[in-house]
Amino acid sequence: MNQNDQKQAAAEAALDFIESGEILGVGTGSTTNFFIDALATVKGKVDGVVSSSEASSERLRAIGLPVLDLNRTGDLSLYVDGADEATKHLHLIKGGGGALTREKIVASASWRFVCIADQSKLSDHLGSFPLPIEVIPMAQSLVARKIIAMGGQPELRAGFTTDNGNLILDVKNLDLTDPSSMEAKLNLLPGVVDNGLFAVRRADVLLVGTSHGVDQIKT
Repeated sequence: MNQNDQKQAAAEAALDFIESGEILGVGTGSTTNFFIDALATVKGKVDGVVSSSEASSERLRAIGLPVLDLNRTGDLSLYVDGADEATKHLHLIKGGGGALTREKIVASASWRFVCIADQSKLSDHLGSFPLPIEVIPMAQSLVARKIIAMGGQPELRAGFTTDNGNLILDVKNLDLTDPSSMEAKLNLLPGVVDNGLFAVRRADVLLVGTSHGVDQIKT
């Protein structure tokens, strides 16, 4: 299977985790788009969805699913989303599409987080993919200087604004051997809204599309 076939296989495998009558959390990105398309085949089982981005919301409405406000739904039973990088310990880097803050909010509100990915996203250690950090615009330079002092190399994502009206710094070369500690440390920097490390709230299940099928990794 090619990469898109692997993404689609993982996305379709996530359908098995949906229970009838629930409100579903849905993430953002190319693999999640395959999941949204697959949802169209079982949308009668889903009462509604909470989306992590305007792009996903538009795609979900296009297949006839109501997009709901998390403030009204309360906790969710299931969240399905992709990842830019994942380990066998179910730690993730997310935010390549810029929706990391809303993704982390919906993941944190969900009892179960099923992550879907193709084989290329699986790593022994996080750090191959630049770490996205959402920052308030006036703090962009301040946060960048502090990250440089931590050993990272930040780069402003040019021409991009998040759905929250903020900016993204993509950071290379941070020491991510302890991702939970780094996640917390980065979020203490004034001006940081959130970062793309999903280690404190990691995935519960990772579905990896491979050349031979879909591998399942659990906590």
